[in-house]
Amino acid sequence: MHNHQIKVLNHLDNGNTLTQAEAIKLFKCYRLSAVINRLRSGGYDIKTHYEKNTLSNGNHARYELRGKQS
Repeated sequence: MHNHQIKVLNHLDNGNTLTQAEAIKLFKCYRLSAVINRLRSGGYDIKTHYEKNTLSNGNHARYELRGKQS
């Protein structure tokens, strides 16, 4: 598992959610969707919630860990 995967997984496993902007600020992780994809491929159940942007038009994703699939 790569460094960003470990940091993101630990953050989510502690009950937190995460957006791309937060991942950049907290972990300097600029490809959060790729990290989430790898974690999902590893069996983690990660839910995507879409939220409206507050400063511009459009939406962004917020990720939440639901658990590990067996």
